[in-house]
Amino acid sequence: MDARKLLSLLKASVTSKSLKQGKLIHQKVVTLGLQSDVSFCRNLISLYVSCHLYDFAKHAFDTIENPSEISLWNGLMAGYSKNYMYVEALELFEKFLHYPYLKPDSYTYPSVLKACGGLRRVILGKMIHTCLVKAVTITTAISSCARLLDLKRGREIHKELINSGFQLDSFISSALVDMYGKCGDLENAIEVFEQMPKRTVVAWNSLIAGYGLKGDIISCIQHFRRMYNEGIKPTLTTLSSIVMVCSRSARLLEGKFVHGYIIRNNIQPDIFINTSLMDLYFKCGKVGSAEAIFKLIPKTNAVSWNVMISGYMTAGKFFEAYDVFSDMRQAHVEADAITFTSVLAACSQLAALEKGKEVHKLIIESNLEDNEVVMGALLDMYAKCGAVDEAFGIFRILPERDLVSWTSMITAYGSHGRAHEALKLFADMLQWNVKPDRVTFLAILSACSHAGLVDEGCYYFNEMINVYGIMPRVEHYSCLIDLLGRAGRLNEAYEILQRNPSITDDVGLLSTLFSACRLHRNLDLGVKIARMLIDKNPDDPSTYIILSNMYASVQKWDEMRMVRSKMKKLGLKKNPGCSWTEINQKIQPFFSEDNSRWHLESIKKCLWYLTSHMEDESISFIHFDAETQIYY
Repeated sequence: MDARKLLSLLKASVTSKSLKQGKLIHQKVVTLGLQSDVSFCRNLISLYVSCHLYDFAKHAFDTIENPSEISLWNGLMAGYSKNYMYVEALELFEKFLHYPYLKPDSYTYPSVLKACGGLRRVILGKMIHTCLVKAVTITTAISSCARLLDLKRGREIHKELINSGFQLDSFISSALVDMYGKCGDLENAIEVFEQMPKRTVVAWNSLIAGYGLKGDIISCIQHFRRMYNEGIKPTLTTLSSIVMVCSRSARLLEGKFVHGYIIRNNIQPDIFINTSLMDLYFKCGKVGSAEAIFKLIPKTNAVSWNVMISGYMTAGKFFEAYDVFSDMRQAHVEADAITFTSVLAACSQLAALEKGKEVHKLIIESNLEDNEVVMGALLDMYAKCGAVDEAFGIFRILPERDLVSWTSMITAYGSHGRAHEALKLFADMLQWNVKPDRVTFLAILSACSHAGLVDEGCYYFNEMINVYGIMPRVEHYSCLIDLLGRAGRLNEAYEILQRNPSITDDVGLLSTLFSACRLHRNLDLGVKIARMLIDKNPDDPSTYIILSNMYASVQKWDEMRMVRSKMKKLGLKKNPGCSWTEINQKIQPFFSEDNSRWHLESIKKCLWYLTSHMEDESISFIHFDAETQIYY
């Protein structure tokens, strides 16, 4: 039998307090000459102390000629104190002090103080207590540095301890690992960790959490495995740290590894682990896995519901996000600020104004009108649902108007054709000394584009660059190209694209200009841009459809048929358009060419009524042939 297997059997005997088996193993240890091995000695002391055989424990201790492992001393001292053998405990402590390289740690003090109390050795007890207080004070100071992220002061304390020759016990060392980890100094954290004679689970957790803060999932998993191999059982804190970093960095493979460990070991994960796993699966597109966890966990507070709602939002499942909120209300779980912020975002994406108004009432009932984030989300919801005046009403009563709220309101005005009000609000913002950023200018340029304010748009585009030093991004150029394109200044827009190499081949900008070419029937430029788009993205059906419509509009039927033939040959087909509306407090989606709706006839009658009125008013409109996908 090898030493490793023998040690495992001895540990099992200690756990089960099997004295008979332990003695047999002890005999085998002596036969193999392993009685001076620290690991065997430590476990033999633990076995005999737990069975109250202190002479045997002392004999095992004495087999080591020069016991430098502090856990051996602590184990025997603890056994003496628990069995009221106070004299023996203090004698052993006195012997312990003769070794200059040994210093008492947090496991030594309780045993010695208990012995002092039992023998009424008050003076000695006070002296030991003073040392203990010093250790606790140091630990507290290091923990404060960790909490305040004061790396400089933490390093100074560590340096002072080294220079004074102070023995770092497991508590102080764990505190140092935690401090260095939280402050991002992983090099010193691992140095302290590796020097620890006995690494506590707190130290392991602190180191893993430190790597987690750095986003180093590989090191997290490596130390998790090492921790397990060294016989330290991972705690929920360990697992939570790893799962959280997997979630933040969307590392599905590593997250599934930890999830599998939890399942295999029948661990009951807490709310933090479960919600982190749900968040991970949502971010990685594994919606079904997130739903499966949600079904199994307790749902007594808002945390798990919030993760489910925000997860559906991340996955683009806005209907499902609102349905979860409805289920949450039916379960009588109180919503919080995070809940309302997420569900308002769902209402915004669905343009579900009535649902949004219901949420607004709940916000008032929950006394969250002073919450800036919630009110900002409410403003955004009203704006995206077209209720601009209601959005401005929220804007007026905001507890504090920051750049985000100003920009949201400017966006609301601009996206609904009220460009002059958007520009006026922008001027008001400047008077309040709120400095615009690139998002604010995007809102202004978009407002000018929607309203056809070409000169104003060009003016603000130049102001953004020359006055505020903000270099335009693709989205800013998109507004400018759209603005010039709507005004028919197609060549000017095309020249801007050609002058800037960074945007010349941008598909989005080319598509914007291409649509403008169709609007103004500029076939020559349109064909040139279409070729560029097809070269960049040959599988986009919209380019072929618009080009064929442009040929049809000027009666170039042969060219139109060639484009349609190429599209058919490539197997391209435009995805059906989708929209939705609220009917009887429910959100109903609609798809083009969808004949499955029970109310289809009512919709057709309504469309016929609107069309006839447009004809009576001589309003021009476009016919669309669904079979050929050509507009006339």
